[in-house]
Amino acid sequence: MELPPENDCCSICHDEFTLPCQANCSHWFCAQCILRVWHHGSALQPCKCPICRRFITLLVPADGLRRQQQGTEDSQTIENIEKYNRIFGGGSRSLIQRLQDLPFFIRRLFREIMDPQRTLPLVFRARMIFAMVLSALYVLSPVDILPEAFLGIVGFLDDLLILLIVFLHLAAIYRSVLLYRHGGA
Repeated sequence: MELPPENDCCSICHDEFTLPCQANCSHWFCAQCILRVWHHGSALQPCKCPICRRFITLLVPADGLRRQQQGTEDSQTIENIEKYNRIFGGGSRSLIQRLQDLPFFIRRLFREIMDPQRTLPLVFRARMIFAMVLSALYVLSPVDILPEAFLGIVGFLDDLLILLIVFLHLAAIYRSVLLYRHGGA
């Protein structure tokens, strides 16, 4: 989602969203609220989502938030979000974290690809198309590491592994695009 759901509220302050931010676990919070959660814990590690307890390694402000349109307090909060992203947005800590983040990034990526108003960098689009074409050729080709004709359903494991690797690669690239856009570079 580009904006938090209507009739929803921040799960920390239980009030309407002010400067909404979406975490990499797909939950929405007020920017100031999630920063307070981070400041309450260790400053050396990312905070955990108050809802699902996963580490928040990336905070994406809602579309439409612009530093020029905000007051001084709001611009300071956005700068703090950018600082948080610079510190913890370098990447997921483990394969499990990456797998948990995969639906969030893939959903946002495909929504952004379908939206004609959004523009992704040309290099990113080229890498994405190349990876998807190569993986589709491998999955559809009769040449396999584990042939389906001999191994049955087990033969599909290499195809699934290739698709998983491609999706993880696309999510990592898209994560770096989001990080660059929202102050992590």
